[in-house]
Amino acid sequence: MAMKRIKSDKILLGERILSGYVYLEGEKITLVSAEDLPVAEEYDMTDFYVCPGFIDLHTHGGGGNPFEGSVEEIVAGCNFHLAHGTTSICPTVSAAPFESMAASVKRIREAMGDPRVRGTILGAHLEGPYLSQKQSGAQCADFIEPPRAEDYLPLLKEHGDVITRWSYAPENDENQTFAKALRQYGVLAAAGHTDATYPELLPAVEQGCRLVTHLYSCTSTVTRDHGFRNLGVIESAFLLDEMDVEIICDGKHLPPELIRLIYKIKGADRIALITDSLALAGTDQRHGWMQSTEFIIEDGVCKLMDRSAFAGSIATADRLLSVAVKEAGIALTDAVKMLTATPARILGLSHKGVLAPGADADLVILDGDLKIQAVFARGQKI
Repeated sequence: MAMKRIKSDKILLGERILSGYVYLEGEKITLVSAEDLPVAEEYDMTDFYVCPGFIDLHTHGGGGNPFEGSVEEIVAGCNFHLAHGTTSICPTVSAAPFESMAASVKRIREAMGDPRVRGTILGAHLEGPYLSQKQSGAQCADFIEPPRAEDYLPLLKEHGDVITRWSYAPENDENQTFAKALRQYGVLAAAGHTDATYPELLPAVEQGCRLVTHLYSCTSTVTRDHGFRNLGVIESAFLLDEMDVEIICDGKHLPPELIRLIYKIKGADRIALITDSLALAGTDQRHGWMQSTEFIIEDGVCKLMDRSAFAGSIATADRLLSVAVKEAGIALTDAVKMLTATPARILGLSHKGVLAPGADADLVILDGDLKIQAVFARGQKI
């Protein structure tokens, strides 16, 4: 198999920048070095940044394609995001009748084996239906219910290997039965759309719930009971060092000052940047539906029809990086980490999110303005 390489004076290796080469063979990186070795093909990316491919843990679709749709739509949505640097993706399924959510998981499984997907589908992310009515946000309240073992256990038994993560409200999980089942089947439990207090969240954390879904978006904060204060999920995530958080870094859901505060407290090693993009991301449409929730797009973000809250984003991963660096003032190396190494570590993927021998040959090439110049997935230039 012929070896090829990418040449650059700005190869991002964690905290340092290397001038040299990334050597690729097949779908893997074989060497990252300043050593000049003979190769069959070279891509000269001098003056451009070379970084690992982006990993989006939470997206509902893109390019007009919902991830609850057909296999063809899932494939097209993944390839849309690939063009924006997302080489690895977790298609997200919103709260719906459980049978519908289960059917979506089966279609995501089929798409994972579809050769038309040029990047990597890591697995399905289920966002519901076990959410909080009080923190439902744009999720359709009609479909929200407490965990039902007769529903989730058969699904986990049949498709647990392709369910990467499941967002739920821990306060509604009696005796942590659901969290224990997720742990048994190797599915990452995430606290999302939750009104939990610290005492309600802590038992879930002990059972493996170590991620907060879109922090500050449909997550509880400090409440008072006759003057006595209880921490919410937000403060609990700040307090507990073992908790990871994801944030919608589209420049709309969170102001730059809040992004900086989260970064100051949690650091790049504990934050994953996500799009939470809806299917209409990348289109000119200004009106749509997420399951049974109607929304409009204005001011660069999706809103409920009464404009009382956001309904999701129309961002792509390259937009997240730009906002983190240009608006929130985060160093490029840390912003890249929050789109690569940190989400890879959250999912336990040692072969993703880094430029190192043995890692998947997923790379993004950026110019000085952080605009994408090229994407490599599985060793192939897209």
